[in-house]
Amino acid sequence: MTTPELAREPFPARIRRRIKRMLGPWGVFLQGFIEHPVMVGSIIPSSRFTIQRMLKPVKWDECRLFVEYGPGVGTFCRPVLQRLPRDGRLIVIDTNPLYIDYLKATITDSRFIPVLGSAADVEEIVRAHGFDHADYVLSGLPFSTLPDGVGPAIAAATHRVLRPGGAFLVYQFSARARDYMARHFTRIDQDFEPLNVLPCKLFWGWKD
Repeated sequence: MTTPELAREPFPARIRRRIKRMLGPWGVFLQGFIEHPVMVGSIIPSSRFTIQRMLKPVKWDECRLFVEYGPGVGTFCRPVLQRLPRDGRLIVIDTNPLYIDYLKATITDSRFIPVLGSAADVEEIVRAHGFDHADYVLSGLPFSTLPDGVGPAIAAATHRVLRPGGAFLVYQFSARARDYMARHFTRIDQDFEPLNVLPCKLFWGWKD
């Protein structure tokens, strides 16, 4: 943006741009939360403790496709890519173009595939990228605040897209997601991570 364009830009927009530049990825995450609080669910990204505990059960040597819903600014993307085999792929799905554009600009790994779309369409998205199924699906979407019918649709589509032995990994502030998961996953492990803002519940739904 040129200097004259900046001068014509509304004052609040200029302030937001400056704050975003100062905060880096935190600024982008914060802007996404302010614009779409129902879809983001948290004002700051997950802690490293949540990331480590959430990903611990994953058998990385058996993982060829890892899918994430609501990647935000890539808090989980980079740790997943560090663990993913060289022939693996990470597809991330988000309805917010702000996050997708940011991820495209900051993650250059050839295994990384950012998609602007809905998690409810995961089956079509996975097939469009040449896969029959996913090995693991991770979600931090706020199931308790999603529009009516969206949470159950996502849980059902996720169960269908997973291979037998795969898992749906979910971290939440409430137990609503577990209710949706229980309709499809007969085995659900759960835990709690206190070192997160806010402390969160962790669920692993296994497709036996």
